[in-house]
Amino acid sequence: MTAAWPALVTLLTVLLLLYTMFMVGGARRRYGIKAPATTGHPDFERVFRAQMNTLEATVMFLPCLWLAAVHWNPYWAGYVGLAWVAARFWYAIGYAQAAEKRSAGFGIAFLANLVLLGAAAWGLLAPLL
Repeated sequence: MTAAWPALVTLLTVLLLLYTMFMVGGARRRYGIKAPATTGHPDFERVFRAQMNTLEATVMFLPCLWLAAVHWNPYWAGYVGLAWVAARFWYAIGYAQAAEKRSAGFGIAFLANLVLLGAAAWGLLAPLL
């Protein structure tokens, strides 16, 4: 197995998290929200929620990515993972603009994660059946 694709996706995921972190820092400065506050201006709150939701989704995504890479196919897991990263980036940008703009990115990322979860489960369970 070559882990290059899943490893690249993992690196891109870290960069996505770093990007959302900088989005929150910029929004804190722009709207005068001092840490540790997480409320105070609706535009800041959307950026903050985009970061937190992406972080929460990453906790489920990374294990699914690597389980699918090991027990299914590292190339396909990497490609599906790339779709997840792109969709979460789209989600974060959209959510920062308006809450209504987050749905498409969320939906695509959710489906990508379901594919990885299903592939990982199949790869793990099929030999046991």
